[in-house]
Amino acid sequence: MLELLLCSMLTVLPDYLFRRYVQGKRFGREITLFTVWFELRWGITLCLILTVALITTIFYFHPSTKSATSVFRTVTVLPQINGRVVETFVELNQRVEEGQPLFRLDSTEQEADLETARRRIAEIEAAMIVAKSRLDEADGRITQARGALQQAVDEFETRSEANRKSPGSIAERDVERMGVQVETQEGALDAALASREAIVSEIEFKLPAEKASAEAALHEAEVEIKKTLVVAGTAGVVQQFALQPGDIVNPMMRPAGILVPERHATGLMAGFGQIEAQVLKVGMIGEVTCVAMPWRIVPMVVTEVQNVIASGQVRPTDTLMDVQHFAKPGSITVVMQPLYPGQLDDLPQGGSCIANAYTNNHDALQDPNIGSLHKFGLHAIDTVCIVHAMILRIQALLLPIKALVFSGH
Repeated sequence: MLELLLCSMLTVLPDYLFRRYVQGKRFGREITLFTVWFELRWGITLCLILTVALITTIFYFHPSTKSATSVFRTVTVLPQINGRVVETFVELNQRVEEGQPLFRLDSTEQEADLETARRRIAEIEAAMIVAKSRLDEADGRITQARGALQQAVDEFETRSEANRKSPGSIAERDVERMGVQVETQEGALDAALASREAIVSEIEFKLPAEKASAEAALHEAEVEIKKTLVVAGTAGVVQQFALQPGDIVNPMMRPAGILVPERHATGLMAGFGQIEAQVLKVGMIGEVTCVAMPWRIVPMVVTEVQNVIASGQVRPTDTLMDVQHFAKPGSITVVMQPLYPGQLDDLPQGGSCIANAYTNNHDALQDPNIGSLHKFGLHAIDTVCIVHAMILRIQALLLPIKALVFSGH
């Protein structure tokens, strides 16, 4: 409507003034309801053409959208394990801090595993004490085997020397038996030494490794017990929380509730039409008005333009996708931040807004090689943004009335 009124002042009004003061035609006589088209046909035709051109220029170079939202991420309240609730610590809509307990699951099985791990460690420590006693016993056996070996060696040497000096005084069979006895005692000493080495290896390697494994199992059991206590991962408000003792909670199928983080809206995500993809640039100045903040215009700046369109994404499935499923065009996602900090603090998370983005050709106009016609066109593009700004302010004025009076609620 504003575009039509503006264009009519440049086309229809001069045409009427010419008919009235140059040709002497007046309303109600020469210019009537039946002859107005014939008399003002040039002005009306030019008005329609200029209005369409102006609207096209405004909406292309200064895009607008009603799909601007302060999106936020909720945190699902889920345990890491399945279990039955035995105690709850918070209520619905309660404000919680990071790390505050929310509810606790039955930990009977985990406590049994913890006790088993502790008993296993105690068993290994007892085995280490027994192994040290066995080591002392092995040392005694080594001493005993060395004594028996020395005695056998002395006896063998004595008999051998006596038989050498007085052949036949000692039976050759006795000398051979004593030689076998020496070899037997040597084998007994080797066995005692090997037994001691086995006990030392058990004390230094096997039992410490078993103890380390048992301590790891103990730590794992402690971690599993900690998983039964579910705490808040961030500060926020607990929503949709209706757990009662005895309820079964499954992390895959049945969440316990939702935690809405406490954050102020620091920016908006806006969806503009694909036809404006070549116009939307990072650094563009914009404005928004929100339903939750009536009669307020917040200056914004474009900080990010998403270079992909969500409606064209393909997900791996067992179904061959048909191209016609992507026939509906998606939107260009743009992230807008307030030009001055704190201006969106009053906007609730998830608030809906109307957003404008304005093309700025200031840098292009500073080029000394730009032509006069091109310069005039860029000036005109920058100037007509005032129409869109006026429309946004009219929308901001009418938005509360439309929402409260004409919405039907």
